[in-house]
Amino acid sequence: MNEQSSLFPSLPESSSVPSQAPTPAAAPRVLMAQRNQIALRPMDLEATVGPEHAVRSVWAFVERLDLSALYTEIGSVEGGAGRPAIDPQILMALWLYATVDGVGSAREIERLTEAHDAYRWICGGVNVNHHTLSDFRCARVDVLDELLTDSVAVLVNKGLVKLDRVAQDGMRVRASAGAASFRRRSTLELCLEQARAQVQALKGELDADPDASNRRRRAARERAAEERQKRLAQALEQLAQVEKQKNKKAVAKKEKETEEQHKRSEPRASSTDAQARVMKMADGGFRPAYNVQLTTTTNSQIIVGIEVNNCGSDLGQLSPMLDQVQHRYEQCPAQWLADGGFARNADIEDAHRRGTTVYAPVRHPRDSSRDPHVALPDDSEAIIQWRQRMGSEAAKEIYKQRAATAECVNAIARGRGLTQFLVRGLNKVKAVALWYALAHNLMRTVTLTQPG
Repeated sequence: MNEQSSLFPSLPESSSVPSQAPTPAAAPRVLMAQRNQIALRPMDLEATVGPEHAVRSVWAFVERLDLSALYTEIGSVEGGAGRPAIDPQILMALWLYATVDGVGSAREIERLTEAHDAYRWICGGVNVNHHTLSDFRCARVDVLDELLTDSVAVLVNKGLVKLDRVAQDGMRVRASAGAASFRRRSTLELCLEQARAQVQALKGELDADPDASNRRRRAARERAAEERQKRLAQALEQLAQVEKQKNKKAVAKKEKETEEQHKRSEPRASSTDAQARVMKMADGGFRPAYNVQLTTTTNSQIIVGIEVNNCGSDLGQLSPMLDQVQHRYEQCPAQWLADGGFARNADIEDAHRRGTTVYAPVRHPRDSSRDPHVALPDDSEAIIQWRQRMGSEAAKEIYKQRAATAECVNAIARGRGLTQFLVRGLNKVKAVALWYALAHNLMRTVTLTQPG
């Protein structure tokens, strides 16, 4: 027997085995997707979020807020005509939770109310659209400001927050305007004339067109043109203020400038956001932005004061914030920490008269041989004490808490999306900043009230 026959032994001859037809292989059974069928699924909203979920803390916080000012504005009442309004508690909770979650777009919140369990839990079956959300966010800045005061006052009364030592810092937040939107007066006036002509032309088309669908589209175009015309008019108004401020600084230099240099330095205003200003940002670049001022307690990192302005410098911002904190809580902090950009003599003297001790670095003199902590001949008593105080090791240790407090709060806000405003105008920008302050204090309150 050869090697091949040993590996493959011979089979019986075909004549001895009856022939059989091959059996076809059976098809495998699998579960296939059926995407064209309608399914009804029961849902328990209460079970979709756990007992320790952050959204429950947000809702508990909202339930304790006094929102009576928002309820009085609702036109639909029991026994009267009109569609029921969305509960302000729902809108308040949606914006607070979205801010904590790093979501700043009304359209994105609308999408999440249909796709995310936490947002669906807040709504509780109520449909919310982005128009309502967007209007609610900036409609009542005064209510948001009062809620900040009341919520902090409760923490102060409970002993969780102390106003004995606070830290102030400012951060530049990008505005909703491009650098190319800043135009000179002549360009703004030309654009305003064109916008007015466009509005008149669209009104004529709207009156002459009998088609309802086209009328709606043209009505939308007319609204957009009118809004552009309004923004351009605001830009021209703001430009007058910019020119006034710039003229004060450039009186001495104007005679020496050539015509081309003067043209380059000619004041400009944004046709997109008239109240935005070009500021130097943290990375050294210059972009349209707003200056957000925050005052925070050092012991608990609770925001007790907030202001938004379009000034690119922190100089002169200490006294207005001290006024605000005193007005909110009817007391002045014993110690006020701020960086060197806030150190203005007038502000330090004002704080001294109110019994507040300022801890801010003394500027280095141009003469490097002079000790900055030694009093100058024309210094007041408050400035002399400030210089001597900041030269001591005890003051330097206290001042270290500024970075650990103010810079930390700024970083948290940046992490939650406060890198660029999606709204325009100082009033709306302050509303967004207040939402961030309320959301920050909410989460800090949860931490401070946890046992242990």
